[in-house]
Amino acid sequence: MIRSPAPQPQPSKSQKPQSRSPLKVARWRFYCVMGVMAILVVVLIAHVASLQVLPNTDKGFEFLQDQGESRTLRTEIIPAYRGVITDRNGSPLAVSTPVATLWANPKVLLQSPQRFAELAQVLNINKADLEARLRRYAAKEFMYLERQMAPDAAQKIMDLDIPGVNVRTEYHRYYPAADVVSHLVGMTDVDDRGQEGMELAYDAWLTGENGSKQVLKDLRGRTVKELQLIKAARSGQNLTLSIDLRLQYLAHRELKKAVEESGGIAGSLVILDVDTGEVLAITNYPSYNPNDRSQAKGAAMRNRAITDMYEPGSTFKPLGILAALETGKFKPSDVIDTNPGYFQVANKTIKDHNNEGVIDLAMIIAKSSNIGMTKITLQLDPNAMGNMYSRLGVGQQIGTGFPGEATGFVPKLKPAQLIERANISYGYALHTTVLQAVQAYAVIAAGGVKRQISLLKVDAAPEGAKVVDKKYTDQVKAMLQKVVAAEGTGKRARTISYTVAGKTGTAFKSVGGRYTGKQVSSFAGMAPVDNPRIVTMVVIDEPQGAGTTANGGMVAAPAFSKVTEDALRMLQVPPDATTEQVEEVKAYAARNAKIAADKIAEKLKAQQEAAQQAAIPTTDLPKANTQKTEAQKTGAQKAEVQPL
Repeated sequence: MIRSPAPQPQPSKSQKPQSRSPLKVARWRFYCVMGVMAILVVVLIAHVASLQVLPNTDKGFEFLQDQGESRTLRTEIIPAYRGVITDRNGSPLAVSTPVATLWANPKVLLQSPQRFAELAQVLNINKADLEARLRRYAAKEFMYLERQMAPDAAQKIMDLDIPGVNVRTEYHRYYPAADVVSHLVGMTDVDDRGQEGMELAYDAWLTGENGSKQVLKDLRGRTVKELQLIKAARSGQNLTLSIDLRLQYLAHRELKKAVEESGGIAGSLVILDVDTGEVLAITNYPSYNPNDRSQAKGAAMRNRAITDMYEPGSTFKPLGILAALETGKFKPSDVIDTNPGYFQVANKTIKDHNNEGVIDLAMIIAKSSNIGMTKITLQLDPNAMGNMYSRLGVGQQIGTGFPGEATGFVPKLKPAQLIERANISYGYALHTTVLQAVQAYAVIAAGGVKRQISLLKVDAAPEGAKVVDKKYTDQVKAMLQKVVAAEGTGKRARTISYTVAGKTGTAFKSVGGRYTGKQVSSFAGMAPVDNPRIVTMVVIDEPQGAGTTANGGMVAAPAFSKVTEDALRMLQVPPDATTEQVEEVKAYAARNAKIAADKIAEKLKAQQEAAQQAAIPTTDLPKANTQKTEAQKTGAQKAEVQPL
């Protein structure tokens, strides 16, 4: 019998299955993970917002921005261009040219020691020295490697891409006329600040105002981007001097020639415009090249015409005569007895080179009589001549603004000081500068009008102040013409095309309160005589020789003649010399040249004969000694030529 299966019990409605659905479990995990990720996203967004959006949170975006910029944003200086110095016609005397300056960040560069040898080689320095410098500045972020290089040379170094090495633009001062104008123009230091001359006097005027800009740099210090201009650089203002570069070259050449031919140690030459008071040329020798200062010495760097004082000697005799005429006690026709060629004052004996006998005031100047001047001054007020010197600008600041300008000195005398009164009458016992002496002569040339001396170009001629009556200055000017005439001491000062008037001067130098055999020889004069355009003065310090062989008429007057002649031509002043004057000067020059040549020939012949007698071949003579002897003899021979 087949039995049917027993019926299975049915679950009740209240009972549920014991196992879970796999699908339901997977969904729960998914939602859990998604929730966690959503939370993380929210937290990340909140953090980013706190760093970049919310400004008030600690170390928010403003803090991070400042920190980032402090490491990449830099403020750089834009150097200002220094003003140009030119002559009165616009020719440049001092200009600034861009140069490159290499600098390094020692903190960065020290991290690349393998590049030290390469850097030292291109800088032409020792590797050990370079490394020592870097170690010394290890705590700094800046040090100079080399200043004021040529831009192309600096670029070659930058192309090496050495970490920590950077370049910046600076300006270097260049002087086209070099030593010709160095005493007046001066120079600047490596930072382009004025150190001498007009560069120093007008440094504030010439110096510009540096600008600044913001730049973005990378970790190596290289500029990535220029962000903004903070302040524009303001260039310095230009400066126009009174000198004419053409006349300056002329004056410098002739002064150098005069000093070397006379064997002097130094010299000064000044050309002044009578109508405006402008200095058209001012030069000194020896000089220096401001573009190459390695050879510059202290003595060669002085502008002697402005900073050095000296006793002018006989060049001041016309000023003393001017004082005598003004008092009314003397007139040009008055005569003075200078016999017998010497004169006793107190316990001193005053002498002339020759016994000139009885001479008038004009001949006192022409013959440069010390006795005549002494007898005149002893009849005047003790300070009559000194006061005249002061009114003409001697012993006073001229007011050019030039650094180191000397004041000079004019003593106040008492009636009992007889020898001092005598000394001051012929240019001793007082101190002046070359520029002051030129100003005094300019007053005579201008008919008694004293104008302000200027080293800068003036737009209009100043009126000046009347300090002496024109009647007296004209009388003195006529006397000065006789100095360059046949009977005077300054015949060599004459020019071919123009009439001139002036005075020689020879003063012994005082050392330690005692006068020595060393002297200062000079010549001061004006041209053309009827309407003077310029006043020129030449001063030679310690020319070789003595007495008449090295006086102002022999060593300074020829330079005056050459400079005055050429200067007036350059200034386009019409010649005023008569045909007779031209022929006379030409004949005089020819005679002197022939005499000088004959003297030289005689000396050379004597030397050859002496060498032959000593059995020494002339060709075997020491070259240096021969040159020295010839130079000395040549100068002496020229000096020994007595004007006809």
